[in-house]
Amino acid sequence: MKNSDLEDASYRYSVPILAWDFHYEYVNELKAIAADLKKVNEISTQNSWNKTEFKIEERIKNEVVVITDLNLKIVFASSKIKRMTGYTEAEVLGNTPKMFQGPETCPNALKEIREAIQLKTSFEKTIENYKKNGKVYSCHISGYPVYNAKGEVSHFIAFEKNALSA
Repeated sequence: MKNSDLEDASYRYSVPILAWDFHYEYVNELKAIAADLKKVNEISTQNSWNKTEFKIEERIKNEVVVITDLNLKIVFASSKIKRMTGYTEAEVLGNTPKMFQGPETCPNALKEIREAIQLKTSFEKTIENYKKNGKVYSCHISGYPVYNAKGEVSHFIAFEKNALSA
């Protein structure tokens, strides 16, 4: 075996190590999405929702999904919440979305969102929110009332993404 053969062999085998890192991250992300979908399915089954109208399976891959009860207490936040806000799902559960708001959050936009919620209609807004570390980020929110089999609103669902990447 020539010296150049050894150099070629060592070079060839170093590349897959980097590929494993990317693969590991991808597999972990797929696992998190699957776990999130399972939780959403449990919530939707318990409350007799028609979840297909929201295209959750597609949207959960690229957006943060937040589900609140009628009192706007967060009952579910997808795993991507940590990447966007710095908060884990456990930290946001039981709180309201107000936990993300602060001085730079536009009061008029919040008023419009509140009115849409009171009227039980959908809304789409971009607002300034705050991360756990206090940094401001622009959040594009698409919110919808969720109806149960009786035709009553049981929850609200929001699909959120960083407005700069929207």
